[in-house]
Amino acid sequence: MAEALRVGIAGLGTVGASVARVLRDKAAELTRQCGRDIVVSAVSARDPKRDRGVDVSAAKWFEDPVKMAQSAEIDVFIELIGGDEGPARLSVKAALEAGRHVVTANKALLAKHGVALAEIAEKKGVLLNYEAAVAGGIPVIKTMREAMAGNSVTRVFGILNGTCNYILTRMEAEGISFDACLKDAQRLGYAEADPTFDIEGHDTAHKLSILTSLAFGTKIAANDIYMEGISNITQADIRAAGDLGYRIKLLGVAQRTESGIEQRVHPTMVPTASVIAQVHGVTNAVAIETDILGELLLSGPGAGGNATASAVIGDVADIAKSRPGFQHGPVFGRPAKELRPYKKAQMRSHAGGYFIRLTVHDRIGVFAAIAKRMADNDISLESIVQHAVSGEAAAQKTVILVTHETTEAAVRKAVDGITKDGHLTDKPQVIRIERAG
Repeated sequence: MAEALRVGIAGLGTVGASVARVLRDKAAELTRQCGRDIVVSAVSARDPKRDRGVDVSAAKWFEDPVKMAQSAEIDVFIELIGGDEGPARLSVKAALEAGRHVVTANKALLAKHGVALAEIAEKKGVLLNYEAAVAGGIPVIKTMREAMAGNSVTRVFGILNGTCNYILTRMEAEGISFDACLKDAQRLGYAEADPTFDIEGHDTAHKLSILTSLAFGTKIAANDIYMEGISNITQADIRAAGDLGYRIKLLGVAQRTESGIEQRVHPTMVPTASVIAQVHGVTNAVAIETDILGELLLSGPGAGGNATASAVIGDVADIAKSRPGFQHGPVFGRPAKELRPYKKAQMRSHAGGYFIRLTVHDRIGVFAAIAKRMADNDISLESIVQHAVSGEAAAQKTVILVTHETTEAAVRKAVDGITKDGHLTDKPQVIRIERAG
């Protein structure tokens, strides 16, 4: 049997403790699968005395994760610290430069520094594995990086944040407000004390930028993503979507167009009969559209200690199965130096159209003024109806518009015009509609 694979775990929070526990509890099974033992030989965390529910006393303790990353006592550095700078970046860079394999769950780090880190890994001939960074326990990275050779990807999209999906699911199922759902998500541990990173779309954007690089062979461009979160979704939107035959989901979408790559994160109305609409709670789902395979949908647990630990250990097992002299594949499916510069697509028409909710003064001429603003911006309307909402003041009404294919710019310009006309009593709502998916 080959020598044991020695791993060092940096960060012993929920995920780190789960990784250590599974490596202990499943040691015999992992040895049979990998042909060698996997042992935790070193750990690094803030508080050595904290009870984490797993005994790591046999491992060497490092106060500084960078020193652990450089230590000759480990073969694999597992980074579970988090953050795109500081100890996370410094320790991963140090491990790669020292010729250590790296496994990370850090999407923020990869979104900002992934290409540079990939260049170091490929130069040193070591692996940089990151399955846990996108969609938790769903093996989407391995699928795109290894199992889709020869396929040209045209679009990748999905539900990439369990917190947002949990909130939207409960809003629809129980008729409760966004704020009430968020408080419950925080109480249950699905949302952070400061939930901004999740609910405003940043987490989804980081994950999407990684998938975009894998799908299209471009450098990661997390700053070139149109991003809108779910904090302004109301029960009025949820009910109107249901009446129209749709369900609201926060989607991350990346697709190739004639002018470049389009990346966007925003609430989306999807048909209630579609597969993606059936993904509820904290579950994640990723759809990949290709020329050979067609459409592939992967779904499963997208967050939590066990789901993320499962992905981390899968990456470690891949390293354990490799042998000295084995030529590792490139980190992002293509050599990092050959990744093309990201070219942002030009604004184009959205085939699914838009849902627009306007709360307006109940007075003569408002409908006509709204219709004129739409016509002035070459927007064709599929429907324009008054949508009664209980509790509305008698002096105001809600108007629901559904457009045919048009551009984001045209819709925003029309809505801005309606706002300037003084017809609105509340902030307007604009949501893209996907006819299929």
